Amino acid sequence: MIDVIGLDGAIPVVSFVPLIMFAILFGLSTDYQVFLLTQIQEHFKEGKGARQTVIEGLGYSGRIIGAAALVMFCVFASFVLNGDPTIKQFGLGLATAVAIDAVVVTLFVPALITTLGRSVLWLPRWLDRILPHISIEGTGYFEEQDKAAEGPGPEPEPVTTSP
Repeated sequence: MIDVIGLDGAIPVVSFVPLIMFAILFGLSTDYQVFLLTQIQEHFKEGKGARQTVIEGLGYSGRIIGAAALVMFCVFASFVLNGDPTIKQFGLGLATAVAIDAVVVTLFVPALITTLGRSVLWLPRWLDRILPHISIEGTGYFEEQDKAAEGPGPEPEPVTTSP
């Protein structure tokens, strides 16, 4: 394996490599996870069951997550072509971790949500009232803007009674 990536033998891991790799991978995996769960949550709020929300959410975002992971894998794998052993460590570690993360996000998370059902997607009412309602797609914001643009509704006509 070491000959495949262009190293003569075992080399020590530079102390800052795991720290920087963790920071990069945390950001990437969080991005994939948020993207998938946002889609699943939006379908769940439409009143669909947990299984149907996973099917639709993964159907919409799974290809995008897979394509992004493939691009990142190819970019990180290309670091192995560099002559510096530290850059090779980054490339091999990040490419492997991105591939593992894509599998976890697209296979295990949807399987967990489907298995546990509504208990994963359900939010207690008291917590729903406390938390701010944020929409990644901006639907809540645009609905408020549309209501504000329409202005107040028509004035009610006074009820007259005939004497």
